[in-house]
Amino acid sequence: MACHNYNEKYMHRCLELAIQGIGQVAPNPMVGSLLVYEDLIIAEGYHRSYGEAHAEVNAVRGVSNKELLRYATLYVNLEPCTHHGKTPPCTDLILEKGIPRVVIGTPDPNPLVAGNGIRLLSENGVEVIPGVLENECKDLNKRFFTWHIHKRPWIILKWARSADGYIDLERPANAPIGPNWITSQTARILVHKWRAEEQAVLVGTNTVLKDNPRLNVRDWSGKDPLRVVIDRNLKLRSSSHVFDNSSETLVFTERIPAPGKTAEAAKPAKEAIVQEMNPDPSNMPSGKTRYAEIIFDGTAELQMLKLLYRENIQSVIIEGGAFTLNSFIEKGLWDEARVFTGPAYFRNGVRSPEITGNRKESMMIDNSLLEIIYNR
Repeated sequence: MACHNYNEKYMHRCLELAIQGIGQVAPNPMVGSLLVYEDLIIAEGYHRSYGEAHAEVNAVRGVSNKELLRYATLYVNLEPCTHHGKTPPCTDLILEKGIPRVVIGTPDPNPLVAGNGIRLLSENGVEVIPGVLENECKDLNKRFFTWHIHKRPWIILKWARSADGYIDLERPANAPIGPNWITSQTARILVHKWRAEEQAVLVGTNTVLKDNPRLNVRDWSGKDPLRVVIDRNLKLRSSSHVFDNSSETLVFTERIPAPGKTAEAAKPAKEAIVQEMNPDPSNMPSGKTRYAEIIFDGTAELQMLKLLYRENIQSVIIEGGAFTLNSFIEKGLWDEARVFTGPAYFRNGVRSPEITGNRKESMMIDNSLLEIIYNR
């Protein structure tokens, strides 16, 4: 993409740096920064991991001759912070080092910042140039912006369908447990990469019963996402992979048994509240598993998103099954869908969800077509 001026050229570089933090910095945003002196980049930095130094700090640390900071321009794709969190405010550092000019991609939607960084720098004599590649900068941090503005995670739907439009075969009661693969190993590795980039992955009861997925990133490097499982009536076996304690699992259910009681004896939830699961019943999983009681009415999906918001989850991939995917699609609760179409024909089975959006991208992944559909 051609750049119309130097500011856009250097902001593009900030975005290239920022994306390197994907999957590592949440619930913080992805931020890249660089310092330019006489049209030369003298240092670069990005936010590498949650709790560690911000991008501006890493860029300043990279300048060997600190005297140049008083003549340099700082570029950053998100407004510098003004509040004390796990690290000190970046605006304090900018003022302390005497950096005279700051070019910013987009304001920070976090109420603790929300224009205060721009105001503080301007009031202290720093030339601030905001809004450079603003749309691109917002798109990079769409998870962060959605969480702050809409008070819910960014929602990604993912499924694979056969060439004739089925996501699974009809399975008799005695069918072996495990997935009926539609795509290639390359596509499955890509899915694991996606999981490493998001904070949570959600599936319904039938997906766990039929496929027994691990929902981790074993075929990619990165963090395992929070495993979120819908189990309204506590049908799932404690031996299921999602309860193997290899990573955290959050179960949405209508009832939680009291110590020593069976699931059938539990009363349906009257209000949605996340709480630690009681590990006492012998038939229940324990360890890294928590329960979230919700009411399974027409607002169940909204309750789930509200609770994930409270858990600081800024993004979730919903991987099935058909009932769960359709429940979010019907309520318009999705931001993008990633749909594989494989070469196999099932002839019969569970129909694929149908979805339409405002924009679509497509590409071939080995022998499968991948379509990415956006809701807004």
